[in-house]
Amino acid sequence: MPVDVNLPKEGMIYQREQYQKGGIGRWYWDYRDNEILKSIRDEEIIVDIGCGEGILMEKIIQRLPDVKVFGVDPSPENVSICKKHGLEVYAGNVYELPLDDYSVDCVLFIEVIEHLDYAGLAIKEIKRVLKKGGKLILLFPHDSVFKLARLLTLKFKEAFYDAGHMKQWTPKEIKRLLDSMGLKIISKKNLPFYLWLISLHCLIVARKQ
Repeated sequence: MPVDVNLPKEGMIYQREQYQKGGIGRWYWDYRDNEILKSIRDEEIIVDIGCGEGILMEKIIQRLPDVKVFGVDPSPENVSICKKHGLEVYAGNVYELPLDDYSVDCVLFIEVIEHLDYAGLAIKEIKRVLKKGGKLILLFPHDSVFKLARLLTLKFKEAFYDAGHMKQWTPKEIKRLLDSMGLKIISKKNLPFYLWLISLHCLIVARKQ
């Protein structure tokens, strides 16, 4: 992608290359994205923060052509890849978003929070750009389960890949963080199973009060 702007180029895993491999990895990727898309309703302006190579944005544009969707990413390489695929993406980081106050209806924050040193500051900045009643769609991984799943499916490079994660979050910790920032959780779902203990991701949708 690169998955983290601070990781070395050597041995980098790219999103689009992984996605094109197909198989169970692509099946789960599509399932995960479909769950995210179910959380998008009548929002008119959506920003994907930490958009990577733009695969999710492409899916939103395909299904919801009347919605304005754009991305922000700290990696110049990700920005370049997105633009080559005709996507609107801007260079920037979550601590200083290049967006006006109260300017977006929905923020996508997909597999980003685990990369951050200062998650509270990031959520505060997201709240700044959200309109009143705006929605935050946040998804984060369960690293230990991911590693086991990759080992079981013989994806050894991915299993031992340094993705640059700073913290393993839990659903309870995320709830406490969002509550403290004045964001009300309206839905929470572990993917693909009901129990977090055996799931790969947690998907949380919160609304700005």
